[in-house]
Amino acid sequence: MLPYPLLLLLAYLIGAIPCGVVLTRLCGKEDVRNSGSGNIGATNVYRVAGRKLGIATLIGDAFKGVIPVLLAQVLLQLPPEQVAGSAGATFLGHLYPIYLRFKGGKGVATAMGIFLVLSPLSILGALLCFALVLWKWRYVSLASICGATIIPFLVRLQTPSLPLVSVTTFIALMVVIRHRENIVRLRKGTENRFKA
Repeated sequence: MLPYPLLLLLAYLIGAIPCGVVLTRLCGKEDVRNSGSGNIGATNVYRVAGRKLGIATLIGDAFKGVIPVLLAQVLLQLPPEQVAGSAGATFLGHLYPIYLRFKGGKGVATAMGIFLVLSPLSILGALLCFALVLWKWRYVSLASICGATIIPFLVRLQTPSLPLVSVTTFIALMVVIRHRENIVRLRKGTENRFKA
């Protein structure tokens, strides 16, 4: 069995893979860190490098959230506190990737991948909230914040596990904090709207 400290390290290193940077470089596009919002996530890749790479980044960032948690929960069948630790390490890898000098993304897609394993029904509810807010107001940032805010309550309805609810709350809080500049722009009315 893989020692738990190594699993945490592996989870962090997987979470730290900057899918947006890697994909745009492989396709000969400009560095997304120097364009648009400068964020490495799917929304900025979508705006800077096009729809296909934006969607590919979304899938890649979500998939790297799935792998470590699936390994911990399903394959290794670790207790909830260790599964929660793996989820947290994966998420922090995306936020603070060693490959990019610890300057990462906002974590929405990676969090989605994590919750696809931890609580599939909860992520469906959060995605519905995201979609409704995006449809109504056309702000990806606002939709992400709303989805993050609701998911701890949805997870709590699905499970009494304190470790899983705690890591969910931590992830949701960090997603909101990482959107603090977006919140300022939303309040000023200068935030960019999503264009399909």
